[in-house]
Amino acid sequence: MYSGSSDGESHEAAAQRKIPPVSSMLWVRNLRRYIGSGAGLGSEALMELETKRILLDIFKEKQQKSAEAGTIPSFYKKKPEEGSISHRVQKLAKYRFLKKQSDLLLNADDLDAMWVCLRENCVIDDATGAEKMNYEDFCHIASVCTEQIGPKCRRFFSPSNFMKFEKDESGRIAILPFYLYVMRTVSLTQARIDMSELDEDSDGFLQPHEMEAYIRGLIPNLAQLRDMPAAFVQMYCRIAAHKFSFFCDPHRRGKACIKKVLLSNCLQELMELHQESEEEVTDTEQAENWFSLTSAQRICDMFLALDKDMNGTLSKQELKEYADGTLTEIFIERVFDEHVRRCKIGAGSNREMDFDSFLDFVLALENKDTPEGLTYLFRCLDLNGRGFLTTADIHSLFRDVHQKWIEGGNYELCIEDVRDEIWDMVKPADPLRITLADLLACKQGGTVASMLIDVRGFWAHDNRENLLQEEGEPEEES
Repeated sequence: MYSGSSDGESHEAAAQRKIPPVSSMLWVRNLRRYIGSGAGLGSEALMELETKRILLDIFKEKQQKSAEAGTIPSFYKKKPEEGSISHRVQKLAKYRFLKKQSDLLLNADDLDAMWVCLRENCVIDDATGAEKMNYEDFCHIASVCTEQIGPKCRRFFSPSNFMKFEKDESGRIAILPFYLYVMRTVSLTQARIDMSELDEDSDGFLQPHEMEAYIRGLIPNLAQLRDMPAAFVQMYCRIAAHKFSFFCDPHRRGKACIKKVLLSNCLQELMELHQESEEEVTDTEQAENWFSLTSAQRICDMFLALDKDMNGTLSKQELKEYADGTLTEIFIERVFDEHVRRCKIGAGSNREMDFDSFLDFVLALENKDTPEGLTYLFRCLDLNGRGFLTTADIHSLFRDVHQKWIEGGNYELCIEDVRDEIWDMVKPADPLRITLADLLACKQGGTVASMLIDVRGFWAHDNRENLLQEEGEPEEES
């Protein structure tokens, strides 16, 4: 007779021998086969399986194409067709992303509330009277602003932002520069969102008509442009957008990079028109801002006055009257050679300058000291297209200036002396030639260009000491 323990062991061993492995059970095999076919899955699970299968097929197809293409990776992706599902999904995703970014921005009321928080929680510098805050005040103001405005202002109160500003001997920063930083950040972010909305192909660039649309949307918010006649709006937007093209599209690709537009001085100059011009501003001061209404009207009037035959374009003879005829004939010829396309109307190889080319011409002459303006002018000065100027080029260019100088009743000049003076001003790396890089490096490239193309420019250089003395003298009280 067996004992209890031995009997228990025999039953356990018997049970282990009788239970087959799970994988060999028929119902398990049938269930796995049923699930594997997908017949027993719900619609969501079926969709998940189908999605995985499609993604796997796409991955295998890309691998095969990469293998067939060798080691050269693909760098061009065809944009989705207009109206396709991919295109609509892309537009919806872009809209939702920009909407989310816009919701995170501080509005005008939020900025006012932040300024109040800054002023109520700062300290007054005994020496200067400036309103300042140390890092503890900075953190406290961050908490107050977060409670009153919301978490969207928290990102401005980071330690790295505090370290960006100049500190006094007590480690405090002025609240005004910090507040202006916040305002400028919000303004630039909003501008980027607005430009991205107008960027139809979402490539990070704005074409001229997109830039014009952006400026047109700004006009109601710019205090100095609100009273613009409706009939002039289209022409104004064309003139204003052209400055962005000139400075932000130097390679003339037909589109300007949004990032470059945001960082350019052009946008800052345009935003200056936000200010209410309550005080009296002279016409001269308004004309200095390209985006002012006065400047735009001046450009149009100038073009219409030069266009004697009223055909909408300017001939060489008509352009010679620009700036009271002080520009040299050889310079006008070179402008047409380098920057004016052949006229499609009429026979022969005659060229006439259209309005867009005229805007480039004016921008270059009014911004001779900028890299963009000097690049435009250097192409005209480079008579042989070699990328540099020789003493012979300087002699040829200044010969026309000298002639106009003598015709104006001025004293006799020695062209060789002027040539040597230009060489001393530029100090080129190669003593036998002047390049565009030399003109940019010497910081006097605009002056040199004026001396070679405009008799008035040479007169200003020749009388620079007298002009500086007149500017330094205080105006007599009447």
